[in-house]
Amino acid sequence: MGAQILADLGITRLRLITNNPAKYGGLGGYGVEIVSRVGLTTSANPHNLRTKQDRLGHHLSLGEIAG
Repeated sequence: MGAQILADLGITRLRLITNNPAKYGGLGGYGVEIVSRVGLTTSANPHNLRTKQDRLGHHLSLGEIAG
């Protein structure tokens, strides 16, 4: 739904703030080009971050998952 809103607003290019690669595909289908990806830093539990990386393919830096 967010991609539809961006397209309706005339936004065709953006920098995507996410660690989740699954968010890339949905935007392209609405003509929104991802110019770059900005990774998020977090102070969450290292076990949760490792799960996100291993099971969901999130892009996380090694410093974020140390522990």
